[in-house]
Amino acid sequence: MPHILPLRPWLLGKLVLFASFGALQSLAQNAAESPQANELQNAAAQKNATSGRPSMPVQSGPKTDDANSIAMGSSPLLLGPGDELEITVYGAPDLSGHTRISDTGNVSVPLIGYVRVAGLSTSEAEAAIEAQLRQNKIVNDPQVSIYAKDFTSSGISVTGEVAKPGFYSAVGPHRLFDVLQLAGGTTDKASNKVTISHREQADVTTVSISKNPAEIGASNLDLQPGDTVLVPRAGIVYVLGEITRPGGYVLNSSGGITVLQVVAAAGGPTHIAAFGKTTLLHRTPTGLQEQKVDLKKLLRGKVPDIPVQADDILFIPTSGFKSAVNASTLVAAAGTAALYHVPF
Repeated sequence: MPHILPLRPWLLGKLVLFASFGALQSLAQNAAESPQANELQNAAAQKNATSGRPSMPVQSGPKTDDANSIAMGSSPLLLGPGDELEITVYGAPDLSGHTRISDTGNVSVPLIGYVRVAGLSTSEAEAAIEAQLRQNKIVNDPQVSIYAKDFTSSGISVTGEVAKPGFYSAVGPHRLFDVLQLAGGTTDKASNKVTISHREQADVTTVSISKNPAEIGASNLDLQPGDTVLVPRAGIVYVLGEITRPGGYVLNSSGGITVLQVVAAAGGPTHIAAFGKTTLLHRTPTGLQEQKVDLKKLLRGKVPDIPVQADDILFIPTSGFKSAVNASTLVAAAGTAALYHVPF
């Protein structure tokens, strides 16, 4: 078979190549497992120890605090009175169980009594319980895991013009719009500005709530445990009587507003309006104060425009209307009026 003979040198070369590759792999593995490699690893660990950075074992997943940090996007939450905990001591089910931090900041652990955990992160609380178990010789090498089911002491307060004011957990959604949604959203009387006060800090952050999609992201701030979100009531000017669209007009700006601006927003007077008998009611510390307004001259530009304030009531009666309207009646009517938002 003369046609096979030329292939023998080629096969021999392949065998030599495979053998060389296997030898190189063996040498690399031996080098990795050699005492010199171990010495290098030990030297690196010793360097970390002397520099104040302990060599940490590789973990398959994040610790409890790390998971909370990822969820919050900030530093780990601290435990406090009322927080609900699930404590697990591995290999010792009798020492494990569900508990809640007392008003004094302690948790009760079987066989060792009370351990103070308030003001600690979950990993620090785990270490504190492990130390007590080791000190009392209950467990030789204790491994404790704490899962905080509810951070009742580290929530966010939402108050003011929201559907459901209350105290909301900081675990989970913690950006401004997320928390406002948890509170049921803002009411029709809500201002377009929200104030955020921080625990143990004097500064207050004011955020403008914009409906412009390009500006929403900038106002959706991160909140921290202990923050208080206040949605104040917006200024409302009421226009009642012979007006195209009677109701309350929510002011979205702190700038000056006038009678003509409010009348224009309400669609203008009807054809049976008594322009010359228009009344403006002001709320003052001593009660309601009436001011007569000649709306006809205002519309014609013959008299200066009149500024209005939040909670003012502008009443335009019907033409031929003889008797005066009681102020308390107007206030009651304003309380049930429809609300409209205007860009003032």
